[in-house]
Amino acid sequence: MVKGRKLYLGGIKIPYTFGLDGHSDADPVLHSIIDAILGACGLGDIGRLFSDKNKKYKNIRSTILLQKVIKLVKSKRFLINNIDINIIAQKPKIKKHSKKMIHLISKLCEINSNQINIKGKTTEKLGLIGKGKAIASETIISVIKND
Repeated sequence: MVKGRKLYLGGIKIPYTFGLDGHSDADPVLHSIIDAILGACGLGDIGRLFSDKNKKYKNIRSTILLQKVIKLVKSKRFLINNIDINIIAQKPKIKKHSKKMIHLISKLCEINSNQINIKGKTTEKLGLIGKGKAIASETIISVIKND
């Protein structure tokens, strides 16, 4: 977490004093979704597709990266069945933003919002996350391959 950056979670700009430091917009939720989709489809990971060494991805919105991944997996005949997301943050609280996140993620992934679940978790004030210095996200995705 750093001052002077916007905080994006699940593609939504969250009003907060700090943002996350990263090469792109540093949205841990969308990055977690991208990695989960790529992993479930056997297509590598976010770093392989969108290297932080590549200047064209500097400060890019993660929504754009997710759209590229959806296009890729559809071309490989994969469909997303469901998405389960944990957002691990002491602050800000996730619950009041989760509906907006679900709505946007459903549009980006081209699935129904009832196929997406978001849970906010804390680390009970332990570690970097508990001290408000970091935010993490974990995602499990189920995909179907159309042969």
